[in-house]
Amino acid sequence: MQKIMFNDKYGLTAAVLAGTKTQTRRIVPPSALDAWNDIDDGDEYSRSVYAGSYEAKMRNFLLDYSQYKVGEEVAVAQSYRHIYCQEPAERLSEEYSMWFLKQKGLTDSKAWKNKMFVKSDFMPHRIRIEKVRVERLQDISNEDCFAEGIVKYSDGVYTYIEGGKKYYHRELDTPQKAYGVLINKINGLGTWMINPLVFVYDFKLVK
Repeated sequence: MQKIMFNDKYGLTAAVLAGTKTQTRRIVPPSALDAWNDIDDGDEYSRSVYAGSYEAKMRNFLLDYSQYKVGEEVAVAQSYRHIYCQEPAERLSEEYSMWFLKQKGLTDSKAWKNKMFVKSDFMPHRIRIEKVRVERLQDISNEDCFAEGIVKYSDGVYTYIEGGKKYYHRELDTPQKAYGVLINKINGLGTWMINPLVFVYDFKLVK
């Protein structure tokens, strides 16, 4: 089973486990774009005149390179320390809690604090991939911004969670502006402006 990581600093793992975040975007890797370029037989003229159909063909090709597939169940990565010390008891079955406590060497492993190294089978929560598509980052709709974890203030400002608190800036007057700031903080400054192709994963919490 594969695992998937969500950013804890911006409250995304918590939002997934609460069922309020149901979508994630992951940048299409260079290897997939290189594979497309290797078989791309279009010239500059056809790309310009038939831009719509050309883009659709490219997106369909790139779907084969998505890390997660429709129907696949994926483990939500959490550090062992978080599971042991912070995971609410009502979320974990008694059977799982006893099994987890019996595992050897968890506190001495790198995965105790770093979820990059955890084993998928040790994770208590799963999501199921419901849909996959390819689009440009800036094509995100209002609805999808909310599915990504953006929330709205009553005064018309949109925001996200940072360090356990809502980040507030009065210039974030659209969901896209708030998401753009968030994605720049997660993936690096300039990500939103570059407008890369991304895999869009719709998912559902199943465990």
